[in-house]
Amino acid sequence: MHALEVNFDGLVGPTHNYAGLSYGNVASLNNAASFSNPQEAVLQGLEKMKAMHDKGLTQGVFAPHARPDLNVLRRLGFTGNDAQVIHKAFKADPILLRACYSASAMWTANAATVSPSPDTTDGKVHFTSANLNNKFHRSLEPATTTRLLKAMFNNDKYFAHHTHLPDQGFFGDEGAANHTRFCDSHGEQGLEMFVFGASAFNSQLPKPAKFPARQTLEASEAICRLHNLKDSSQILLQQNPDVIDQGVFHNDVIAVGNANVLLCHQQAFLNQALALQDIREAYVGNKEFYIIEVPTDKVSITDAVSSYLFNSQLVSLEDGSMLLVAPQECKRNVAVNAYIEEMIMADNPVNQVQFFDLRQSMQNGGGPACLRLRVALNEQELAAVNPEVILTDTKYTQLCDWAKRNYRDKLGASDFADSALLTESYQALDELTQLLNLGSVYDFQLEG
Repeated sequence: MHALEVNFDGLVGPTHNYAGLSYGNVASLNNAASFSNPQEAVLQGLEKMKAMHDKGLTQGVFAPHARPDLNVLRRLGFTGNDAQVIHKAFKADPILLRACYSASAMWTANAATVSPSPDTTDGKVHFTSANLNNKFHRSLEPATTTRLLKAMFNNDKYFAHHTHLPDQGFFGDEGAANHTRFCDSHGEQGLEMFVFGASAFNSQLPKPAKFPARQTLEASEAICRLHNLKDSSQILLQQNPDVIDQGVFHNDVIAVGNANVLLCHQQAFLNQALALQDIREAYVGNKEFYIIEVPTDKVSITDAVSSYLFNSQLVSLEDGSMLLVAPQECKRNVAVNAYIEEMIMADNPVNQVQFFDLRQSMQNGGGPACLRLRVALNEQELAAVNPEVILTDTKYTQLCDWAKRNYRDKLGASDFADSALLTESYQALDELTQLLNLGSVYDFQLEG
């Protein structure tokens, strides 16, 4: 059956800020305490979505989360009405408050892991929201993410939704940022590659020494079971712990794949030569499988992290060509830009590149691939998706207008003491749920 891959990009939330909350994410730490521009951020993301739509790709929209998270602040002992809770939290622990304001759900590559129907024994598309328990600000996301996914993919005939894994480090799960699917075409059975940073139970496997390994082997194994994955549709590999310690906090910072192509750095995986051989042998398609391995002497780990070359998107266009969707930082980096030019001229399916200005996201540690959740759908499954979350020219215009009316163009540390920011944010999201026909998905809507 004919199928296509839909990228559901996260709309940046109204409280987008730089708090340096993500230890192990170099860009996030380097830009802590800078002023942010939420309006510019959401419009930059929408521009990328529109560009993909204009290329003939089906593009989806993933709503942001409601912030600040007042429920967790109350669980932590802050009392009173909403304004009083914010004031007390700002006075007692401003970093905690900023964490509760975080718009990190914009990076929907971390929202969930998705297994398309050709890979599953029951023939359904499976979704499991990531628990993101390694970082406090991200651990607040799974329940809302699940409600959003159910509002978008609300048909039990085609879609299966699972509760996120236990909120414990042994089952640390970071979603699709450590998951890649290879296939001849999106409607055929594929090979799902799960990349873990360490094992919680097997002390014989190596671990990074400086930064945390956010994805565990045990979490990846659990996702395979939950999703009823065919044995021939799964492969589990370990990320190179040395590069985690250099700021490669997810596999999608060091490798990216699409269809029958894997683009990865020479140091991406533990025991890389063997890992790449295992992928080739496990690939279930009939087409030639391309592995584009980027040598360290052409692109260093430092350049890979600073430019987010591997956090680019690889997408298949209607004419059969493959496009690299890269951040502007790749073009500005001499070594990375030179390698991209070499790659698109070489004998492989990647023959185009398009650069995007995503500075607001990049400064917080997320590039083009971080901003999207990939969902492969056949025609019947796509018809069952909530149509209001699929981007059209009209929807794009509506979302841009919505953002310009509701988002501030500057946020700094003192703004988080202002309860008006909460009111503005909640009003914007209430309007958005109507625009995207999501129903009541936020705590403030469910409690109201």
